Amino acid sequence: MPRLLNKFFLLSFLVSLSAQAYDTKQVTVKSDETPAAMQGVGVTEKTGSQLDMSLPFVNDKGEAVTLGAYFNKSKPVLMTMVYYNCPGLCNFHLNGLNDTFNDMKAWEAGKEFEFVVVSMDHTENSELAAEKKQAYLEDYGKNLKGQGWHFLTGTKQNVDKLADQFGFRFKKVEETGEFAHAASAYIVTDKGVISRYLHGIMFSGSTLKLSLVEASRGKIGSLIDQALLFCYQFNPGKNKYTLYAYNIMRLGGFLTILILGLFLGLMWRKHETLKPL
Repeated sequence: MPRLLNKFFLLSFLVSLSAQAYDTKQVTVKSDETPAAMQGVGVTEKTGSQLDMSLPFVNDKGEAVTLGAYFNKSKPVLMTMVYYNCPGLCNFHLNGLNDTFNDMKAWEAGKEFEFVVVSMDHTENSELAAEKKQAYLEDYGKNLKGQGWHFLTGTKQNVDKLADQFGFRFKKVEETGEFAHAASAYIVTDKGVISRYLHGIMFSGSTLKLSLVEASRGKIGSLIDQALLFCYQFNPGKNKYTLYAYNIMRLGGFLTILILGLFLGLMWRKHETLKPL
């Protein structure tokens, strides 16, 4: 039921936005113009860039930590930037991530990967981060001790530095006191290198799983996962992995040569056996 309510509220939220956008009495921009509140907001992908592991933050227990505390564990890290008092998009994004975690079945944060959330609002504190973390752990229903779940806050300087390294552009709307921002999750290697961007509020468990396997360079996942990663390639336009025709052809060619070789080998052995003495 909570999942249905989340989707209902999301639909209502989008419908309300659409209604406002098409109210002829409220329109203040042309169809080809970006609303003032959204100008300069978005995500510029910086795949392959190195994050600064020395950036200091405060964790949800009120302890001073550096970003590097969540890396170098031979596991990839799933990161996202939200703000904990967000009334809309951040909640939908985190709800979507929780749904994705449930879709991944046996995989869990803290086992196959670390999950790090950083507030873009430098005025938020660790108490609020802890409350948000606990709410999502209870919604998740597993791993209630929260191993591998980290909700951080930081100074404006360090929050802005991290956002810039991700290519994440946001700004505060003074009229409402809220933040204008996009929704993206970031897959980062255990060395702190950005491996993959997953945009939006909802994506499948298989997409996240393959992204993590790819970022781990084979350190996590089964042989089947590795085979799937060989046959599938990330499609940025569809925000998911799709069949990679070139590798499928390579695999097909290899299997054809293998089968042909086995057939010829058997024929040769049969021929040698039937040779007259």
